[in-house]
Amino acid sequence: MLRILLTNDDGINAEGLEILEKIASHFSDDVWIVAPETDQSGMAHSITLSNPLRLRKLGDRRFCVRGTPTDCVLMALKHIMPEAPDLILSGVNIGGNLANDVTYSGTVAGAIEGSLQGILSVALSQEFRADEGRRKVHWTTAETFAPPILKKLLNLERKSGLFYNLNFPACEPSRVKNIKIASLGKLSHVVNIDERVDGRGLPYFWMHFQRAINSAREDSDIQAVRNDFISLCPLQLDLTDYHMKRTLEELFKEVKL
Repeated sequence: MLRILLTNDDGINAEGLEILEKIASHFSDDVWIVAPETDQSGMAHSITLSNPLRLRKLGDRRFCVRGTPTDCVLMALKHIMPEAPDLILSGVNIGGNLANDVTYSGTVAGAIEGSLQGILSVALSQEFRADEGRRKVHWTTAETFAPPILKKLLNLERKSGLFYNLNFPACEPSRVKNIKIASLGKLSHVVNIDERVDGRGLPYFWMHFQRAINSAREDSDIQAVRNDFISLCPLQLDLTDYHMKRTLEELFKEVKL
């Protein structure tokens, strides 16, 4: 039987984590949950080094950590679980994790850490649309399609340094057209900083992000989800630009410093 670890960045009480439990139940009864105590969205692949980690046991194989998604995965592997899991699932995030936003995502970071530890890892996110200022999230879309997709991924030969980013479109299951194997698109960000004053007259700041699509190639994850396709993007930990590496080798081959 598979041993599965679940984590997320929305926190231990997130609705998406409940959906992830239902998804994992298709594969195993040996499911462990180690998730952040509070929302850790946007924390990326950060690790807590300057503060102690607090761990709470909430039930059989269910824990929360006062820390980041990366902290949670490491606590699970190094302290909580008796043996390493066969599969790590991170999510289901509320909102898509697409394009270069994956560099900010705590959900994706959970899968990154799993991959660093040599474990098959998948980040899952459910896109939503705002209807009159309120989120309308079709959780049933992720719940319906994640199990058959994961089943196929489990049968693939494992590759070191590889993990998967899976995004579900903001529509009902009946409207999903198919799955597309996608590449990362590109988003540009406008960041505004709003300065305010607290009750004691001291300044504090809110950061506001606005996104704009900068590249929507036909094979991009952005284009897939926008057109009601599921996006599956294989990502790798090796960030080396090999084309530029060859260029630099040629440029510096005669140089002696």
